[in-house]
This record gives sequence, structure tokens and C-alpha cells, in this order.
Amino acid sequence: MALSLTDVQDALAETVRELASRKAPLSTTRTQTAALTAGETGALWAEIAGQGLPAIHLPEEVGGMGGTLQDLAVAAEVAGEVLLPGPFLPTVFASALAQQAGAGDEVLARFAEGATAAVLDGAFAASGGALTGVSSPALGALAAQLYVVLVPEGEGFQLHLVDAASGTTQASEGIDLTRDLGVVTLQDAPAQALGSVSRATVLALVGTLYGAEAAGLMRSALAGAVEYSTQRSQFGTQIGAFQSTKHKAARMAITAELAASAAWGAALSLEQDDEQRRLAGSAAILTALVPAGALITDAVTIYGGIGFTWEHDIHFSLRRAISIGGLGGSLGNVEAGLGQVALGTDRTAEVELAEEDPAFRARIGALLDEALALPEDTPRFEGLGGQLYARGPRRAFLADHGLTNPHWPAPWGLGASPTEQVVIAQEFAARNLAQYTTVIGEWAMPTVLAHGTEAQKELLARPTMLADIIWCQLFSEPDAGSDLASLRTKATKVDGGWRLDGQKVWTSGAHQAQWGICLARTDQEAPKHKGISFFLVDMASEGITVRPLTQSTGENEFNEVFLDGVFVPEDMMVGEPGQGWRVTMTTLANERTSIGSGLTVGAEEGLRQAVKAGAYDDEREALRALGRVAAQSTAIGSLNLAETLRRLNGLQPGPGSSLAKVATAELSRVAAAAARGVAGPRSVLAHDAGDPALAELALPQGLIGGGTVEIQLNVIAERVLAMPRG
Repeated sequence: MALSLTDVQDALAETVRELASRKAPLSTTRTQTAALTAGETGALWAEIAGQGLPAIHLPEEVGGMGGTLQDLAVAAEVAGEVLLPGPFLPTVFASALAQQAGAGDEVLARFAEGATAAVLDGAFAASGGALTGVSSPALGALAAQLYVVLVPEGEGFQLHLVDAASGTTQASEGIDLTRDLGVVTLQDAPAQALGSVSRATVLALVGTLYGAEAAGLMRSALAGAVEYSTQRSQFGTQIGAFQSTKHKAARMAITAELAASAAWGAALSLEQDDEQRRLAGSAAILTALVPAGALITDAVTIYGGIGFTWEHDIHFSLRRAISIGGLGGSLGNVEAGLGQVALGTDRTAEVELAEEDPAFRARIGALLDEALALPEDTPRFEGLGGQLYARGPRRAFLADHGLTNPHWPAPWGLGASPTEQVVIAQEFAARNLAQYTTVIGEWAMPTVLAHGTEAQKELLARPTMLADIIWCQLFSEPDAGSDLASLRTKATKVDGGWRLDGQKVWTSGAHQAQWGICLARTDQEAPKHKGISFFLVDMASEGITVRPLTQSTGENEFNEVFLDGVFVPEDMMVGEPGQGWRVTMTTLANERTSIGSGLTVGAEEGLRQAVKAGAYDDEREALRALGRVAAQSTAIGSLNLAETLRRLNGLQPGPGSSLAKVATAELSRVAAAAARGVAGPRSVLAHDAGDPALAELALPQGLIGGGTVEIQLNVIAERVLAMPRG
């Protein structure tokens, strides 16, 4: 659950669940729908207010709990998960808006005391301290004791507080049976001005609170469908073991996690400027509110006919998802608005580090300043790869001080903690200095450092840091791609070492590499995950033939590698014979924490440049396309940041990195198609790598590399969702 990132937030979530279990199980809610849709709050609201839940975000001096909007979003998410009935969402939305507008303590105190509220939007005019007008259908209007009314003012809204007794309310027949909906008419109603908010602030709060509730609805629907899939059998097999069901559930899990992360990102943006608020709020609306109904519908299809009956509970979740999706704003306007902002702005955020050592930051900054005074490094060869492997006095200086790979243990790195790694990343970014990477070495060398001998470390670590060594990964074979454990490359024991015979394929950078990490089978009789060993191979060894593979794009990044009697010395095996699979699969404790100031994954860049250049047939549709892609990109970035913060807060990593990997691969497909659709006939041109045609031609590399999306969906279903194996 991406929204809960601390132990305190976990406890808050459990409080809401426990309250709902005691006071508002869905079986009870079913018997009270007439009262709930009529705006009756009953004893439940007294219990909710008594526990301080509507005042989580309000300051302690007015009777609130002194929490944050992120804390409030956690409660909203669980309220969606448990289908908490009544006016919780509209009330906290109203009080959060009032708080953002700078409302006085006496107003916030009324909310802290438990007053119910609704937000009114529509055609209202203010005159002489009074309001006149008619609202759009408003959630919680019948149950409300207070109205927070939005009156357009320039690029934002003037907020007014009106006692509900001053208005006339007409009930609307809403789709959600667990809370009311109504239209409010005000005629010269006395109103108290609260202050102003920007449209971006409203978007960010909708994305935070409505988006959080949508995420909770999705997660609950997914959990129920997955559980049912383990109980229901067809053709003698649990339906959860069918690959089609597993893939559907895995995609649902990705959607739900992105929704929660986007809502959290929207809450984070409320501490930032309006551009960031608009980016994050719109992204949350598009990735949480918009897909919620479709995801729950997918859950219904897993249940089959039983899920489409009145007796089954899931239609209550679908009703609420449809309701908040419709109230979240015009889809086209949100997409186009986000696209317009995304033309010139990326989503960014600063991470607060509770345990930061200022002296450490100062020392890192001073070292980077010294490095910047040195001559720039020189690329090893032309093209992007050459830049990645640039070497020279600057890189050597930073290597000497542990800053090329700070997460490595001393003496090569600093053994930097997650917090220290974030500080280092921030100091690099502050100087517009890219952090160094060793590409394939990023996972080759940590494995050696964790499992290798001291001699192996001394031989390979520093040259890798200096980019004197380029690595390749000799894993995949013609008949062992995603099913890597079925590899056939044979390692035969000979005097002084091992003889390798076999073929590797799709080996990135093998034509430029000096060393390779290689998996080969040392025991032909062992089960396929056993009997595999891990070798360090000098790519200049006799018997190695590297043949570049020309990709469909015309580039030559991949290679096939033939191993014909290649001798590997005894001391170039990592670990013991037969331990290769365990060595390969080890998740190292000193894994690099990847974080920067950017909260987008960059998939929208090609589309952004096309729109900027005017390469479109319809400007509004181009902006909408950019908005859709930017929303997904922003949500993935928020998910990555949330996973980093889990580590910084000492929590166990969630499944976010696995989910984000699939989401990023899928987004590349969406972005490429959007760029082609926007460009129209111009999309067939192929001048450079940024053109839509070439970008789409290059898609398979991202969809296949590192394991196909389908294999990754199986992994998510079986390891994250605990669905049965087929």
C-alpha cells in the first residue's frame, strides 16, 4: 500500500479498519441505504468524529490531530477500502480546502469538533456578504451542516462558508448507495469569506482525497477477486491458476498501486507551487479516479455471474467508483490541462531526510566542488554508451573518494545508507552533475563484492569504477530467455579451471566489454535451478566469438556470443560450484537507492517535443495525449519515490519496483502510439531516434529486455498476489 509509508500511518490505517469492522460492516450498511442517501449520519458519525478522524490534518491548537494531508489521504484510502458510509470524504475535502485558503482558527475548530460539510461548485455570485446561486450535484450535501462554496475569481476561487440551514437542498438519486448527493440553492445566504485558492490547489486536493479513496476501492476489489480465484475451480483447476486470470489480476495490481502512489504524490505537491500541484493533482485524477470503475469491472469478471448479482457486495464498490469518477472533473479538460503544464514542467519533489547528518552533506558538497574544478572526463567511444563510460581525472577523483559507487562497501565505496545515498544524489543534482554508472557493472560488481574472493574484488572493482572495464552479462541463450534456468552452456572441469562451451544471445555491449558475468551448467544431472555456477569471463579469452546483431532499428547494441572451449581459471568462479542461481538471485543489502529530483520516467519527452514543434493535426487532442502519458509517467515516478521512502523509513520494501517495471514498459508502448497518432502523416518520417516511427520501431527492446512483460505479470501474480501456479 503506497499511501502508508510510516509505522504511524500503518497504525492510523488499522484504526479506520477496526472502526469500520465494529460500527459499519457492509452487511449493516446494506440495511441503511435509504437513511444514508437521505443524509442521515446517525451514531456512526459521532464515533468517527469522536476518534478525531475528520480532524487528522487540522492543527492541534484548534482541536485537530496535527497530522498531514498525507496522513489524511491514508485514512481516505482505507475509507474506500472498507466502504465507510456517510460524509467522511466530502467533509474532509471541505475542511482541507478551507485550511488551504487560510481559514481562521474559529472555522477550523468547527470542523475539528465534528461538523459535517460539503463543497459546493456551480453558478454562485457573492454580493454584500451573501451568496446566491445553484450548485452542481454535491456529495454529502444533505448530511452537511456547513457548506464551503467555490466562487470563481480570476485563475482560482474565493471560498465562502455558509451554514447549511441557510440553503435549500434537493436530494439527487446518486449511483452510490452509501452516502447522499444533492443540489443546493442559496438565495442571499449569509456567507463568511475564508480566503482564496488556486484551481491547481483544488485539483491537487481532489487528486489526493478522491484519488486515495479510489485507490482503496481498487485494492479491496482486487483482494476479493484474487481470494475468490483461489476458491473457485473450473475444469478441475483453480481459476487463479489460469494465466489469463493471473495477468488480469497483475495488471489490476499495477493500476491500483499507481493510483495510490499518484494520490500520495498529489498530497506531497500541496507543499509546492501551483505548477507542481496541477501536475500531481491531474495525474492522480487520471490514474486513480478514471480507471477505478474499469478495474472493479474487471474484478466482477473474475467473479463471473455471481459478481453481477445484487447480493454480492462488489457492486457497492463499483457504484462508489463511478460516483467519484464522475465528480472528479471533465476528463478532457483534465487531460488537456495537464498536457499544457507538462509542455514546460516536470514533476519534481524534495525528500525530507529526518536522520540527515549536515556534516556529511557538507563533506560531499565540498568533494563535488573539487571534482568540478578538474577537467571533464572523455567518452570512451562515440554515442550514448561512450558518454556513460567516460573516464578521466574527474571520475578518478570521485572514485578515490568513494563517490562513483557510494553504495558499495569500503574501500571502493562509502557503504552509504539509503539516506546518505539520497543526500549524495541531491548534491550531484544541485550541481547539474550526472551520477556515474557502470551500466551492467551495476549488478555485476555488487555480486562480486558480496560473494567473490578478495582477489576478485581487487582485480575488478577499481577498474570498473574508473570505466577501464566495461561489463556484459552472458545469461540469455537461444532456448533460455525468460526461462533462464533452462540454460545449456556447459562448464566442464579441467586442470586449473573450467572449460565453457555454448552460445549466449541478446548480450548488450558484448562487442565493447572487457569482462562478462556468465552462468553455465557445471552439473548436467542436477535439477534445472541446481547445478548452475557463476563465472567471471575475460572477454579477450581464446575461443570467444562475438557477433553483433543488427536490430530492426539498424543499431548494433545486442550480440550473440559463442563460447568454444573457453578456459576460465578456477579462481574466476564466484561462490561454490552449483551456487550460481543463488548468487544470481541474491538481493544485496547495499542495493543502490535510485532517486533524483525528477518524479517522471521520461516516456513523455518525445511526445512533448513533437507538440512543442507543432507536429500535430489537432492541438487539443495533442495536449490530451500528452496529458495522458504525463499522468502515467508521474504516477510511476511517485511509486518509485514512495518505495525509496519506505527504505528511508526503515520499512520492508513493497512490490513497487516490480510493478513499476511493467508499468514503465507498457507506458513506452502508449507513448509511442500517442506520438504517432498526434503526428499523423508526419509519423512515417525517420530522421533520428526522436521520430515517432523509429521510437515505435524500438519498442520491443524495452518490452522484452530483462524478461518479457508476460513473464513479469506471472511473477507479480504468483509472488505479490500469492495466486496459485499453473
